This record gives sequence, structure tokens and C-alpha cells, in this order.
Amino acid sequence: MRLPVTSVQVTEVERVTPRTARITFEAEELDPGVGGSPDQQVKLCFPRPGQDAPVLPERNDDAMGWYQAYLAIPEAERPWMRSLTVRRRLPGTRLLEIDFVLHGDAGPASAWAERARPGDRLGLVGPSELYARPVPLGSAVAAADWVLLAGDETALPAIHTLLAALPAGTTALVFVEVADRAEEQPLPAPDGVAVRWLHRDGAAPGRPLTEAVVAAELPAGTPFAWLAGEAAAVRTLRRHLVEERGVPKASIEFTGYWRHRFTQDDAPTAEDLADAREKSAQATAD
Repeated sequence: MRLPVTSVQVTEVERVTPRTARITFEAEELDPGVGGSPDQQVKLCFPRPGQDAPVLPERNDDAMGWYQAYLAIPEAERPWMRSLTVRRRLPGTRLLEIDFVLHGDAGPASAWAERARPGDRLGLVGPSELYARPVPLGSAVAAADWVLLAGDETALPAIHTLLAALPAGTTALVFVEVADRAEEQPLPAPDGVAVRWLHRDGAAPGRPLTEAVVAAELPAGTPFAWLAGEAAAVRTLRRHLVEERGVPKASIEFTGYWRHRFTQDDAPTAEDLADAREKSAQATAD
């Protein structure tokens, strides 16, 4: 299966909260059967200064050949690449909605999204099952007594898709940390789903989320837990669930989307590498 690499063009920009931009892209190519599963991740390629559009790696039939082609681009021309989550694939079209958390010019994705206009172009790697392992939502929920979703604003698009895909009647607790009340967004909340918003209001990233989950009175039984957001907070929550709540490691899906005081261009820490090894081992076991 070939991992798609294509060009996308902005068709619409909507500011859904003061710090969130929802941008709709139309892809030159997009396989009809992908992009609609929960928590579907893609990579976006952003142009370097002075470029109208990013230089994209050559396409080939090797699933990972795109990355070697990406590295072969001269560094001064090589696009910045960031991982984001598809909020919605519009059925029957080549349109994708992707939400960007805006935090000024601290990174290429946020800086680009602050200024994005219809007609702007980026590169897209994915969506593909080869790139992001689908969350085993159906089997995981069937084997669990209830569901726990916990993350910050970077996890909101994935949480939205996960809630929309939950079987009717599922008991679920959702904890979402955002900067303040203005950053709350509508989420699917059918019967049995309770959503709790947590506001940083100047607190350190991840602190309100970890404190709320640790202090929460959770339902009886074994949950399926999905954790995403700031890497250290995700690591703390996972350790708490395993060591203090007795949740089996196999019942937890976890991803550190970002790292406080680091960028995706910075080298991984020892803890990042340990998480990656454990996720790889878990995927192999599944």
C-alpha cells in the first residue's frame, strides 16, 4: 500500500475559538476509503520563508520511501513537517478539516495558521492506515466496562471523532484541559457521556488535567483509556492509571502530541524514546 503524498489548498478558514483555527483543505489526491476513522493523523508540510508552496518529496510505491525522499531535499528548501489530527473528512469529497491551536509565531504550524487564507498551499502525507494505526475502538469498548478520554486542546479533534464513534449507551468520562473558558468547544455528548472542562488560567500545561483525573472518583470496572496531549502529562496519567488504579497497560492508548518547552524538531528525551519503544511493543502484541 502506497503512503500518499499530495498537495492541498486552503478553501476555508474559521476561527472557532480565540486560539483555534479550523482550516478546510482540498487535496489534489485523496483515497476515497481513508481519513474518516477516529483519531486519524496526518503530516502537513509547511513552506520555508520565501516559498509560495513547500517542496514535496517525490512519490514512490515504497511505504516509507517518501521519508527518504523528504530527507534528500536540501535542508534550506526542506519543508517543516508537523503531525496533526483530521477533525473531519467530508464524505464524497477531497476535503479535510484540521484544527490548529494558535500560539503566535512560536512554531511553523501556528505561525502559518495565524495568516492562512483561501488559496494557500501545503503538502500532505497521509491519511493512511500505514501511517497511523487506527484506534481499536470497537473491540476496546466491547471489552471494557467504560471509557476514559483525557487530553488538552491539541487532543480535541481526536476526542471529537472518538465520541462520535462510540457505540450508543457507552459510559464515558471526558476530561479536557484548555487555556480558559473561551476555548471550550461543542462536543458530542450522548447519554452516558460526561464532559468536564478544565481551565489552565495561567497554570502549567498538563497540571489541571492530571490533578483532575487523579482526584476523580472513577466508575467501577476496567476502562478503555485514551490519553493525548502534552507528553509529560500523558506519561503521568498513564503511570497513575496503571500503578494506582490497576488499569492494564493493554487497555490504554496514549500519545504525547507535544512537549512543553520543546518542539518537534528537538531531539527526543530518554522518556520519549521509552514511550516510543513501549508503544511499538504494544502494537506488535496487538
